[in-house]
Amino acid sequence: MIEYAFQTDFQLTHPDLHSGWLKDVALSEGCEIDGLQYVFVSDDELYEMNVKYLNHNTLTDIITFDYSENRTLNGDLFISIDRVRDNAVTFNASFDLELRRVMVHGLLHLAGYGDKSPEDEQLMRRKEDEKLKMFHVEQ
Repeated sequence: MIEYAFQTDFQLTHPDLHSGWLKDVALSEGCEIDGLQYVFVSDDELYEMNVKYLNHNTLTDIITFDYSENRTLNGDLFISIDRVRDNAVTFNASFDLELRRVMVHGLLHLAGYGDKSPEDEQLMRRKEDEKLKMFHVEQ
């Protein structure tokens, strides 16, 4: 099950399409989703979590708490909508595309991908790009 919670004025458009896409992404990585909760928050809220739980004194776009076992994904994924908006401008991307990138980034962490080394970061970016192509909105 995938759930969405909103602690800002943001609302996710097409939550069912996003859930279907995330399930397809998990399957493409040989995983299944047991329980994911995406929580959309402000920069301030995510900053406080970053300091409290990770001892990082920086802004970030996502913090992922991983409760997965084997290839069954479970986790809480906190996303700063403020950071997504700013990053969309910085990277010259649409807000929706940047949001999906951050959402799939968290799922890929749960599937076992890291991004601490340059090599891992390159692989993560390739995987993000690959998985973003799997999202389709019917017109």
